Amino acid sequence: MNENSLGSPDTWLDEHGAALYKYALMHTRDEHKAEEAVQETFLAALQARDRFSGGASARTWLIGILKHKIIDMFRHEAREVALDEPDEVEQEAAVEDNFAPDGHWSMRLADWGDPLRALESSQFLAILQRCLESLPPRLARLFWLREVMEEDTEAICKELAITPTNLWTMLHRGRLGLRQCLDRNWVGAAARG
Repeated sequence: MNENSLGSPDTWLDEHGAALYKYALMHTRDEHKAEEAVQETFLAALQARDRFSGGASARTWLIGILKHKIIDMFRHEAREVALDEPDEVEQEAAVEDNFAPDGHWSMRLADWGDPLRALESSQFLAILQRCLESLPPRLARLFWLREVMEEDTEAICKELAITPTNLWTMLHRGRLGLRQCLDRNWVGAAARG
């Protein structure tokens, strides 16, 4: 262990707590879950500090542990059956509403302009956050695991006991929901304003 670069566990909260909490809150979108993930991270780091090689900064090492704690949290939640989530028939009907009988989009797609420039906008990021929160919880969690946390498809399917086809179908529905929400609240709002 490289004691100097890791520092004393007594100082971890003061030195890294705010950064870890911000990271966890951004990924969990829930203050209580973020706090829980940070606490679990510090506990795991305390237990694993003898294995710290010093190859990365203490904060990078702690964020790596935190990332795994958040993924574990998502996996645990995905295994639970939520009673308030719409069933697959309702979700399928919502997806079908996007298309005309001939298979084309039922509404004209808006011009999104420069997506990279939009990503730099704090207003866009706030709207994206609201749009993610508007998705059914399971779709939002799967979207975060795959697209934000960059988890491997095979690992997600194995952990959640779903098929790759089911995963891609749910991700497709999540992307459609995000597109519609962003169209209404970002692109479409700009065109109307």
